[in-house]
Amino acid sequence: MSTIKVSKSKTVATKTAKPLVKGVNNERLSTWNYVAAPESTDHIQLQSQYQLFINGKFVKPSSKKYFDTINPATEQKLAEVAQANAKDIDLAVKSAKNAYDQTWSKMKPTERAKYIFRIARLMQERAREFAVIETMDGGKPIRESRDIDIPLACNHWFYYAGWADKLDYAFPGRKAKSLGVAGQIIPWNFPLLMAAWKIAPALACGNTVVLKPAETTPLTALKLAEIIQESGLPDGVVNIVTGYGDAGAELVNHPLINKIAFTGSTPVGKSIQKAIAGTNKRATLELGGKAAHIIFDDAPIDQAVEGIINGIFFNQGHVCCAGSRLFIQESIASIVIKKLKQRMQTLMVGDPLDKNTDIGAINSKEQLEKINYYVKLGEKEGAEMYQPNCKLPSAGYFFKPTLFLHTSQSHRIMQEEIFGPVLAIQTFRTIEEVIEKANNIPYGLSAGVWTDKGSKIFNLTTKLRAGVVWANTYNKFDPASPFGGYKESGFGREGGIHGLNAYVKF
Repeated sequence: MSTIKVSKSKTVATKTAKPLVKGVNNERLSTWNYVAAPESTDHIQLQSQYQLFINGKFVKPSSKKYFDTINPATEQKLAEVAQANAKDIDLAVKSAKNAYDQTWSKMKPTERAKYIFRIARLMQERAREFAVIETMDGGKPIRESRDIDIPLACNHWFYYAGWADKLDYAFPGRKAKSLGVAGQIIPWNFPLLMAAWKIAPALACGNTVVLKPAETTPLTALKLAEIIQESGLPDGVVNIVTGYGDAGAELVNHPLINKIAFTGSTPVGKSIQKAIAGTNKRATLELGGKAAHIIFDDAPIDQAVEGIINGIFFNQGHVCCAGSRLFIQESIASIVIKKLKQRMQTLMVGDPLDKNTDIGAINSKEQLEKINYYVKLGEKEGAEMYQPNCKLPSAGYFFKPTLFLHTSQSHRIMQEEIFGPVLAIQTFRTIEEVIEKANNIPYGLSAGVWTDKGSKIFNLTTKLRAGVVWANTYNKFDPASPFGGYKESGFGREGGIHGLNAYVKF
């Protein structure tokens, strides 16, 4: 198999003063111009062509078809990836079933824990390589891949390795049994982390897995397959198949699948529900979101502004729980909006591998077109748009961070998931008003509350229809903490003991 060595680039990360630029409301802001500091890529190896990972081996697709995975920051091809069809899915599921019946379900939990722990350690040792590949394939800033995605993925493997031989403590008074073969489908926004969220608890509970990553971000899942091989995990316990939606549909409908775990769009989640209706298949669905940030007049404003920036712009809005709606108490609306605009002027949009970059590339051309559609729609519906003065790279899929002011509950940009760096703002006067506005959407995945009063926080957590409510922070995750939504954001929880519950029966 031929390999591609990605070229190395070196620069020194220093900062130099830049002349003051015209700021918001005729004020002058002090900004900095940073010398480029790209992360080195000489330590990674990408194959020119990737196969399917079935029964512990990389095998060619029976379709003999491959598709390209593209670097969204450069629009250049990274690798060719195998396109699975129904025959390949059948082979993967049967391999997982055989491994479950013959090996994994019969293995002592303490032995299963050793394998899971070994995968965690191997991933930790190759964290730099995983971070760079995640950024190249997905477009997110290297700071996010390096400091959040990869460490958190490793932590999930470690966490569930610890639970593998302690299920009696997780479910006292009940005898937990594994389900069988889990079919798992993950999205493009957190490729490696979503794989860890799904595979690790499934293995800890004694199940085997067939995983299908998103077609636009398959590389870290396939690099995970290399680690799984290296760990000595018995053949067939984890199978990774790449392809398009038809491959996912074949996985969902396969008769030997006992559990479906899906993270992705609400329409696809609904189609999965219909497909498994009347069967014995279990399911957990983590779907769309349109999270609300709520800032009260007693909130720490600067902290809240930074939390909002982190919640929607640092991840390009590519998080299902991104805080894409902002409700500000009327008395502080002007100062919060002013500070938001000032902070947006300092955001750096550009090369995701550059350690200075705050906002990287949009994952795909199709996703960029969707964002453009909603921004034009917001203007057409009469909302006031604000974007900072920043220059976008000439190549790649990039979009400026965007605010919409003077919006109403009827605006589609307030109701529909955009999945981009677009924030819609409304004001409120009373707690009752903001609760009604925040809950007035089809989704219920997450929310953030900013206030100095604990009583307000506890009041809102009982009334907001959101699976996760952050208080005076945002987008904080921990392997021991469950995550999931209400309404059209899906059902079931991943993470923590709740994540184990989805993979056992009693």
